[in-house]
Order: sequence, then structure tokens, then C-alpha cells
Amino acid sequence: MTLDTTSRTRLELLSKRLRQLPASTRSLLLETLQVIQNGDAANGTATAAMLESIPDLSIDALERTLNAANSVQASLRRRVVVTGMGAITSVGHNVAESWQNLVAGQSGINWVSLFDASDYPTQIAAEVKDWDPRKYISHKEARRMARCSQMAVGAATQAIEDAGLPTDGTLGDRTGVIIGTGLGGFDVYSNSLLDACKRGYFRVRPMTAVGGLPNMPAFHISQTFGSLGPLNTVVTACAAGTQSIGEGVELIRRGVSDKVIVGGVEALIGEMFFAGFTAMKAISTRNDPPHKASRPFDATRDGFIIGEGAAVLVLETLESALERGAKIYAEVLGHSASADAYHVAAPEPTGLGKQRAMRWALQDAGIEPEEVDYINAHGTSTLLNDKSETSAIKQVFGRHAYELAINSTKSMVGHAFGGAGAIEAVATVMSVKEDLLHPTINYENLDPECDLDYVPNVARSQQVNVALSNSFGLGGQNACLVVAKHMGEPVGT
Repeated sequence: MTLDTTSRTRLELLSKRLRQLPASTRSLLLETLQVIQNGDAANGTATAAMLESIPDLSIDALERTLNAANSVQASLRRRVVVTGMGAITSVGHNVAESWQNLVAGQSGINWVSLFDASDYPTQIAAEVKDWDPRKYISHKEARRMARCSQMAVGAATQAIEDAGLPTDGTLGDRTGVIIGTGLGGFDVYSNSLLDACKRGYFRVRPMTAVGGLPNMPAFHISQTFGSLGPLNTVVTACAAGTQSIGEGVELIRRGVSDKVIVGGVEALIGEMFFAGFTAMKAISTRNDPPHKASRPFDATRDGFIIGEGAAVLVLETLESALERGAKIYAEVLGHSASADAYHVAAPEPTGLGKQRAMRWALQDAGIEPEEVDYINAHGTSTLLNDKSETSAIKQVFGRHAYELAINSTKSMVGHAFGGAGAIEAVATVMSVKEDLLHPTINYENLDPECDLDYVPNVARSQQVNVALSNSFGLGGQNACLVVAKHMGEPVGT
């Protein structure tokens, strides 16, 4: 039997998932499949070749059975909940302010003030205005840190305080830190290079060599709060913030940590990146008015807007949260990461990498596609990404895609690269907690290839029990989270 590309891809994914199951679970699942297929499924290891012998119409039944098996497995592993959040964004210096402005449809995109952009075709960005790191760290320490490290410590301080955990440097060896970023403190290197060229190498500050390293935001959080567990940095471009949360979930599931401080940060608004993305024709040149430039899924979209910011979440075991009476924002049910292996910048045209990420995340969560209420999209406002993401959602969710609510946080805060996924995870968690969806602003012109419900222009009250958050990055990096209401005993306030 010859299968179409989509069916073959789904079969290959299912085969891989089957091989990853424990032998006892796989054996039980294969027995179930034999009943479903009236004995067509052979005993033994499930391979792609064996699965291709299954009639086309049975693929959905197979996938549902596998999801059911994953759901059983998920119920046996440590559950992971969100108990604290912090955010420093272009629309607010904390979660409450950022969320209020997102719901109001308030854009953080304005004229660039961090450098003179008057000679550039794009003269706008989503800057964190009036940022003062001295609220969180001393002036002396702030001078030694890259802007991204400052923001990461600020967001982490908020999240740890919000979770009711100590901020006196005593978190200990059962708490880990995983922070995502695209390039870390690259501004330290670019600024120091200019100083060295203009005034000589002796003008470069002593800590320059290490201050811009990508792992510095995670280090500074670990040092500040005395987290002695695993310390990791995820550097997967635009997917880094989302993937760091998934990696934190795995640390808890494996029993390595009881709590993990996770998130993402980026601060790359400067001449080098404006020049580079201008050369790529990737960023919008719709300067005036600035707040109208980012328009994900709109037919007149012409590129993304460079943004910056940080978001940090505290993950911990459900058992730990219940034991200490912590408030629980939501539960992280599943996550995934996949690769396009296609192009350094362009998305793979069929969206198969995006599909894999969403399918794997749902399988990891033990959730059926029809159970999802809402997707926080990657939604960059570029021609190719928005089209590709819409197509991938349709492939994964089928008819249910037209019943989903989908929005793009980037319509208001631009694209913060490694910080984007974490900022959007905070928005997703708030949507689940509040049953409220912020709008995708500037959605004014229908694109026939982007024809789903993007929550256009006005916030919406809606029951949200299960949500996805997508991040798709440069270099073919794809990551996805599944977040849900905590359905257990109400805890905290």
C-alpha cells in the first residue's frame, strides 16, 4: 500500500514512539493494536514497515491508542506545576503589568532609543523602557553584567518571590536553573569591540571576556539565589525559552531536582542585528505608526519586529507545592523539541518539523488534539512562518483547528528571540489560569492561507483547560509546551 507523505510521516513518528516505550508497555499496546486491526499487527517490535501494513483508516485509531498508553505512563511520573512567574517585557516590568497590557491590546513597539537607528529602513523595536537593574542588583554588579543577565536576575527575583521561596541564597542542591537565550550578552562584545577599535584594548573592562557568554544569565541566577543543582543554558535561537522549560520538566520527572528555575532572555537591540536582519529582509519596515508594524497572520504582514525581555518560571513537583501550600498557576503536562534539518533561516515549507513538535508534545502529555482549547502561536508576522504554522496546525488538529483559539503575543512585544518562548509561556499560563485570551492586534486583512481564529484585536473570555505554546527558531529549531489547569485540590490563592 502506498501512503501519502503526511500519513507516512505520522507512521514514522508513531513507530519511534512505540520503540521508546518500555517493553512491557509496548507488549500490552501491541496486543491492543491486534484487537483493533483484527490480528493484522504482528507480534514483536513495532517498526515502520509493520505499521505501513495497517490500513489507512486505522492510523487515527493507532495514534489514539498510543496517546492512551502515554497518558497511563504520564500518570505514573512526577507531576510538574508552575508556582511562580516573573517577567520584564516591553509592555511591563512584571507579570501583572505585562498581562494587563497584553489583554488591553497595548503594543510595546516604539521608536528605537538604545541606538541611533535613523539611517536604517527599520527604526522601531520593542524595547524594555526605563529599565533600572538597581531594583534587583547593586550598581557595581550591574556594571559587570550584560543587559540580558540583569533582566534575567530581575525576572528570577520576581518569580522566586512569587513562589514563596527564599531569596537569601539558600535554595540548595535540589533546585536547578535552566535559562534559554539566543546569543546571551552579545552586546558586551559588540560594545567592547567598538571601544577597543576607537580607544585601544586597554579601555576594555576586565570582565568583558566572560560577561557576554550565553551561560551568564543562568549563572547569575544560580549565584544570586544559591541554587546548587543542575545549571544549564539552552541556546536554540527562538526556541530556547520554550525548550528550557521542557528541559526543566525533565529534571523534575527524573527526580534530579524538586524545583527548577526556568525561562529565557534576550537583549539584542543594536546596530549589528538591525543591519543583519535588514540585509535578510526579515524585519518590518512599516515604521509609522510603530504599534501597527507587527501584524501576525494578517495579509499585509511584512516581517517581524526585534524585541527584548526576560521571563522566568518556577517549576516544582506537585507534591512539593502541595506540601508547602504554594499557589499553583498551572500544570505542565508535556513538551517536545524537533528539527527541520532544512535551512539556516527559512522554515521547512511543508511544516513537518512543526507538526512533529506539536504531535510529540501532545503524546508526551497523553492529550488528544481535540482536548486542546488554545494555542499561543509562534506568530512572528513574517510571510513564511505564519503560513507554515497555520498549515501545521491544520495538519495536526484537522477539523478541530477551526475550533481552536490562536493568538500571537509577538503582535505586541515583538520577537525577543531566546526570551520569546518564556514570555509566551507566561502568557499561556495566565490564559489557562484566568480563562482569558489576549488579542492578536493589527489583524485587519484576511490571508486566505491563514484562515483560523487568531483572536483578532479584542481580548476574549474563554474556558481554557489545555493550551499549547509554540516556538520555532532559526536553524530549524522547534519546541512546544502543553500547559493545563491544575485539576487537583485547590492550593494557595
